Amino acid sequence: MAPLEISQKKQSTQRILSVVFVLLPLVFIVITMFIGRYPVSAQMVIDTVWSKVTGIPVAVPDIAQTVVWDIRLPRAILGALVGGALAVSGASLQGLFHNPLVDSGILGVSSGAGFGAALGIILFDNVVMIYVLSFIFSLTAVFFSYLIGRIYSTVPNIMLVLGGVIVSSIFSALISFLKYVADPFDQLPTIVFWLMGSLANADYREISISLIPILVGTLGLFALRWRINVLSLGDKEARSLGLNTRVYKMAVVVCTTLATAGAVSVSGIIGWIGLVIPHIGRMIVGNDNRYLIPASMSIGACFLILIDNVGRMLTGSELPLSILTALVGGPFYVYLLKRTKGGGW
Repeated sequence: MAPLEISQKKQSTQRILSVVFVLLPLVFIVITMFIGRYPVSAQMVIDTVWSKVTGIPVAVPDIAQTVVWDIRLPRAILGALVGGALAVSGASLQGLFHNPLVDSGILGVSSGAGFGAALGIILFDNVVMIYVLSFIFSLTAVFFSYLIGRIYSTVPNIMLVLGGVIVSSIFSALISFLKYVADPFDQLPTIVFWLMGSLANADYREISISLIPILVGTLGLFALRWRINVLSLGDKEARSLGLNTRVYKMAVVVCTTLATAGAVSVSGIIGWIGLVIPHIGRMIVGNDNRYLIPASMSIGACFLILIDNVGRMLTGSELPLSILTALVGGPFYVYLLKRTKGGGW
């Protein structure tokens, strides 16, 4: 086959995949409206959506409309936003650090958010303050990680990672302290459940709260995705190609922080998505971040919607998301260690 034909075939495949990746999360969101423990017929779901969109009243019980429109739909939308944000952040950081074992929490975002949420639960017991403090401390954690990484006046990747490890450890200790002083009958169970991650409280308010930072972060990463390809070559190679590595590295870190912070502030800590999903994307589209980042976002959105449906349908009580994602991510992490021998790819 001639090189031109190969190139045209590749472009055609990429266009088809792009359409699939755009439509797939929408399909999962629609399917989710038909799934749940409360019995709602398919016709009721269709009538409810039609009524909400057109404003025409339909003969559907109010409780069924509430289940479909106010519980299942916002939960699916929030799951898509959170899963996509975590996956695209993980893919971007793996490209930046050129390491397949990096995820979206490597810079301390998750532990900082956990501390902020625990502090909000103890001091305010107010949902909005929990979101605000979670978001603020997740940004604070990354800021301190970056300061530690600049010990040598530059920001080498290994120092940035070590800074994230140190900050994560400190915030984890602070979380343990807050759990120790929390009311064991009221505040402690709330903190523990939040740290395990859940979409149980999903509503349109949470979507509006998380949408802006997730949108800003993910759009920024979309704009930077070809530069992440260059940064993954190493600082020397990137500078030789005319890229200001310090500026673009900071830009990637800021965008991943905004996306991840916006996600974990409303969903709690959900592990493994930022690690596992980018590798599934690489199996489909390869290592080129121009295609990997959109693919990771789409697959991450679908994956978290699927995991959330399993978590609320598997048992009589809802399973926290981090339990199910760990059951998938743990074995996959072992596979990655075996494949890479603990190094980069």
